[in-house]
Amino acid sequence: MRAAVLAEFGAPDAFRIAEVPTPVRINAEVLVKVAAAGVNPIDAKTRAGKGVADAVTSLPCILGYDFAGVVVEIPFAGHPLNVGDEVFGMMSTPRGEGSYAEYVSVPSLQVTRTPKTLSLIEAGAVPLAALTAWGLVVDLAKAHEGQRMLITGASGGVGHFAVQFASYFGVRVAATASARNQAWLRELGASTVLDYDLTGWEDQLSDLDVVVDLVGNTVDDTGRRALTTLRPGGLMVNAPTGSWPTLDEEAAEAGVRATTFKVAPDAATLAVVARLIDSGDVRVHIDKTFPLADIAAAHASLESGHTRGKLVLQIGELPF
Repeated sequence: MRAAVLAEFGAPDAFRIAEVPTPVRINAEVLVKVAAAGVNPIDAKTRAGKGVADAVTSLPCILGYDFAGVVVEIPFAGHPLNVGDEVFGMMSTPRGEGSYAEYVSVPSLQVTRTPKTLSLIEAGAVPLAALTAWGLVVDLAKAHEGQRMLITGASGGVGHFAVQFASYFGVRVAATASARNQAWLRELGASTVLDYDLTGWEDQLSDLDVVVDLVGNTVDDTGRRALTTLRPGGLMVNAPTGSWPTLDEEAAEAGVRATTFKVAPDAATLAVVARLIDSGDVRVHIDKTFPLADIAAAHASLESGHTRGKLVLQIGELPF
C-alpha cells in the first residue's frame, strides 16, 4: 500500500510517499481501506519531534489519527460491521502505525459507521477533533443549560465542534477568534465572539463557569488572560500538549480548578456524534483537502495557524 512515511523528525518535507506492507488484521480488528485522513496539530507537533514523538520507537513511521473509509475485512461472520460498510474512527498512534496510509487495521471499539449525511472525505475530518471537543465540553465541563463558557481559539478543528456541543447542551458560549471567523462562530452557536487580536478582550468577560482553553500560553498569554474571566471555583480545561507548564500553580493562585485533557479513541461516543451530525445539530467544516502526495503542503498549511475547521488528506481515488 502507499503511505506518507516520516523518515525523520523535522519540517513538513520530512515526509515521503512510499510503498509499505499492508497491515495484517488480527484478533478483533477491522481492516479498513482509507478514503480520507484528518490532519491535526498533534500530528505536526510529533512530526517536528515534539508531541508524542518520544513514544515513536523507530523511524520511518506513519502518523495520523483520523480516518474514514470502507471495511474490507471483519473479525468474524456475526460482527456488527460488514464488509463494504463506510466507517470512521481514530487510531492509537504511535502505539501502531497511523492513518496516513491506504489501509488501517483498527480495534473494533475504535471504529463505527459514518454519518449518513457525510461523504467519506467529510467523515475523515471528524474523529479526533470531535472526540476531543466532547471530552472537554461534555465529559469534563459537564455542559448544561445556563452554564457560561469561554472557548479560546474556537475556529479550529476542536474549537468549532466545542462551540456546537456546548450550544447544543444549552451553554451560553463566548469564543475568541480572528475577525474573519466571528460571524461564522455565531452561526455555530456562540453568543459572544471576541477578536483575539484586540488588547484587553479578557476584560469584557467575568464570572464564567468554565474556560475551554485551546491555545494555552504559547500565543499572547492567551490561557493566562482567559484565567482571569473565571468565577471563584470555576474550571479551566487546557487542551494543547505542553502549552501551559505552570497551569496548576496559576489556577490555584487564582482560586479556580484546572485540568489538562487527553483524547481516547471511543466508537460509542463517535456514534453519538454521528447522530448529532445526521440530525443537523452539528456540522463539520473542511477548510482544505489535499491529496496524500501533498502531505507536506497540508502540514505547512496547518502550521500557518489560520485554518478554519479541519484539513483533510484524500488517500484514495473515490468512489471506491
